Amino acid sequence: MKLLFPLLALVSLASALVKTPTVAFEEVDGGLKLGGAGIAPAIRLDSKDSPGVIRAAQDLAVDFERITGTKGSVNTDGKTESNAAVIIVGTIGKSTLIDNLVSSGKLDVSAIQGKWESFVSALIEDPIQGVSKALVIAGSDRRGAIFGIYDLSEQIGVSPWWWWADVTFKTKPAIYALPKVAVSGPPSIKYRGIFLNDEQPALTNWVNQFYPRASTGGPGFNANFHARVFELLLRLKANYFWPTMWDGQFYLDDTKNGPLAEEYGIVMGTSHTEPLARSTKEQSRFCPNWDWSRNQNNVKNFMKDGVTRSKNWETLYTLGMRGNGDEASPTLNAQSLEAVIAYQQSTLQSVLGQNDLSKIPQMWCLYKEVGNYFATGMKVPDTITLLWADDNVGNMMRLPTASERNRVGGAGVYYHFDYVGSPRNYKWINSIQLSKTWEQMNLAYERSARNIWIVNVGDLKPLELPINHFLDMAYDITAFKSPSSTDEWLKTWATREFGSSVSARTQEAMATYGKLIIRRKYEQLNNQPYAHSVTNFDEALRVLDEWTALANKTQAIYDSLDAATKPSFFEIVHHPAIAGKTVQEIYAKAALNQLYARQKRQSANKLAADVRAAFTRDQDITKQYHALLGGKWNHMMDQIHLGYNNWQDPGSNTLPGLASVSGTDGNGLMGISVQGSDASLPGGSVPTMNALTPYTGSWDRRYINLYVRGSGSYTYNIKANVDYVTVNPSSGTLSNQDDIKAYISIDWTRAPKGASTATFTITGASKTVTLSLPLSNVEVPSTFTKGHIESAGYVSMEAGHPFSLSTASNGATYQVIPNYGRTHSGLVLTTRTFPSALTTSTAPKASYKFYTFSTGSPRITIYVSMMFNTDPTQRASYAYSIDGGNPVTVSPVQVTTLGNMPSGWDAAVNQQAWVHTANVNVNGGLKVGEHTVDFWALAGEVVLQKIVVDVKGNAVGSSYMGPGESTMVGFE
Repeated sequence: MKLLFPLLALVSLASALVKTPTVAFEEVDGGLKLGGAGIAPAIRLDSKDSPGVIRAAQDLAVDFERITGTKGSVNTDGKTESNAAVIIVGTIGKSTLIDNLVSSGKLDVSAIQGKWESFVSALIEDPIQGVSKALVIAGSDRRGAIFGIYDLSEQIGVSPWWWWADVTFKTKPAIYALPKVAVSGPPSIKYRGIFLNDEQPALTNWVNQFYPRASTGGPGFNANFHARVFELLLRLKANYFWPTMWDGQFYLDDTKNGPLAEEYGIVMGTSHTEPLARSTKEQSRFCPNWDWSRNQNNVKNFMKDGVTRSKNWETLYTLGMRGNGDEASPTLNAQSLEAVIAYQQSTLQSVLGQNDLSKIPQMWCLYKEVGNYFATGMKVPDTITLLWADDNVGNMMRLPTASERNRVGGAGVYYHFDYVGSPRNYKWINSIQLSKTWEQMNLAYERSARNIWIVNVGDLKPLELPINHFLDMAYDITAFKSPSSTDEWLKTWATREFGSSVSARTQEAMATYGKLIIRRKYEQLNNQPYAHSVTNFDEALRVLDEWTALANKTQAIYDSLDAATKPSFFEIVHHPAIAGKTVQEIYAKAALNQLYARQKRQSANKLAADVRAAFTRDQDITKQYHALLGGKWNHMMDQIHLGYNNWQDPGSNTLPGLASVSGTDGNGLMGISVQGSDASLPGGSVPTMNALTPYTGSWDRRYINLYVRGSGSYTYNIKANVDYVTVNPSSGTLSNQDDIKAYISIDWTRAPKGASTATFTITGASKTVTLSLPLSNVEVPSTFTKGHIESAGYVSMEAGHPFSLSTASNGATYQVIPNYGRTHSGLVLTTRTFPSALTTSTAPKASYKFYTFSTGSPRITIYVSMMFNTDPTQRASYAYSIDGGNPVTVSPVQVTTLGNMPSGWDAAVNQQAWVHTANVNVNGGLKVGEHTVDFWALAGEVVLQKIVVDVKGNAVGSSYMGPGESTMVGFE
């Protein structure tokens, strides 16, 4: 059956993350059948083309076999198998086949000729003698051709992660080329790649098991291993690679490594601390006195040897110098570093035979103390790309200023998805929020950091999803203009990997995962962030409930998949959900165990048992991962992740402290607590329960908690003094470790208007306790049509729900980033670069309306994302006011020298937010009625997450994330 082209385009788009679909799986008018059962394409190339192009074509031939069952043929001798569909692939200027098509006018390459890593794909009539129609893929250079080949592979159904994440092949009965022309490139970022770092223990243990050590005696990071990495990078349209530095010597571990990178077409580099293509381990072996001031001749010779060794291979050279082993040098300063770079550039010129330094790819990474040299006036040649670093946890510290954006060498970004160092290592599993990556990389791109994007991915394996997202942004950032583009990308990615039937649910799951994990890295959880809020807002249990719901969701998706798809889904989606939930359970229940033990609850012992069971389950999940596919990924989860007490790994996974309860409490068998208090009755002071109104959020249900404080059992009864108040369950029997919540409901249609009090009499175990619950049966007037409504003395407003947004004279306004930050969303300026600092007069305004029933002197808490003063000429600031009062300006980031962390950085990193709390001077205090909080972002770095107004100034108890969002009206 023939279909119309628009329908076919959708069929193809569903299977690939590509800009312009060029294949379909059902016949189309004017199309060409490329493959099917017993049918495979003949892939024609010029023998003089680049080896990498020919090698990628061989992969394409195998990819057709994976999808249709019939392997394609590859030939460079001009012969074509009879009746085979022809695919012509080549590089402009290196392929006679391509050049003849261009000169004859059959192939238009004007859109890509002379451009970087671009390709055109077209279905052409009579391309060569004896061939009536062929699919032609022409590259502007060798990687352009390679990307065009792999683009076709992805479209027919081969994921770039087919080997590294075991994404199954979705077989098709037939594949057709569409009668259309598609152009791709040049990429948004010139050099795009990954850094394999912190490879102990997981990656190194895995490599040493599956890749035997090379004959030179080096570790297992040999050519066979790197072939897998290089293929993945090229399938992801990346081109740049920093090899392992702690347990690897790329050029010495296997003498085939360097030539292999050149054959594949990978641009090699070395990390920020490894100049001129020499590794850290080589420094230790061949130049142990790594000191420019005392051992200059040997250091120079060592560096020069690196250029000599790599001169025939495409290399982006790292310049500069640090101390031994990624540490600051005790002797280098700005002046001596200028001399180092001058020598390095002259060496590049002499060894490479190229006097024009602008034609030699080179970069200097301004990492840690090195950045301070630049900030204090060090002169850096214009031909060097300045590679700006984040703070190691995903927050860019510096980006090009207006005066730096026209440098010949341009600028780039060194980013982290994995790190070893203060305040905590994080290198176990994926802990990256994709929407945060979107926000930071869009900021970097707008600020002209466009020459290099390199990301530290640690062991590679657990970070498949953020790697794919980062590199797709780097290849074509125009596809990521909208803040919602990450969610859209996630759904398309999930379709490609697991199928359209689960793509929407997978997108929701991973967007939720990002929101949950950015709250705090796994390695930071032993600080017990929820220890102070196990009572307030039930935060610890609420967080655990969210993780449990996520794990249940991914389990349901996993159970619905066919056997072939399950391994990849487990590795990328299900494993981080269930493993993450288990770690969260350990720490949340350990915090609750401590509280329950203080309250003498027997259920504290059950919680302790739950924690120990979760600890065992954590080990079992690791074993499950390692047993996948016959042990293919054994060791990849070897990383210690429980029991951190400083920045470095503990010696083993350990449990947090647990308490136990024995005997019978002197105040009797019956124990009673209420939400928002750690008091235990009988015996303690009687707390007043938090007030309840018709507008109390559904997340904040009121309850009475009953439990056993000794050995034995008792029957309880709870009776309210009024019939419009109900409790469920209102009676029952508890014994040993039983622990129940009796939830309170109010029939507000029958409750008295205004303030009243409901009382509860609880009897059991020969004891009686009376509790009071303040009620406030109030109603918002009909004139309040859009905004948040106070309950219990506060209003909590998520950034994504403003009442109104203004537009500044410069055209900037705000946009909402969905699934961003710790709780809901982020609010960020649409333009993030301004010629001068913004003020409340020149910045757009976001207004949040709220209605209060209480009165008092307010206190405000504002949560903004972790950020830095990325432009040292402008402070990253914001301002706020209530009810038109004088704006208060806040600059969270202390001005410091580059490379030094500002005051409060550790705390802000731990909680991934700058949190500002202050009293607000409102004339006469807040009155009952409608109010407005105005917010101004005064810099492009500012992303608002949440605003909490404590109307009375003392109504909000301490918590990690603040109260959940207040009830709203007028929002969809």
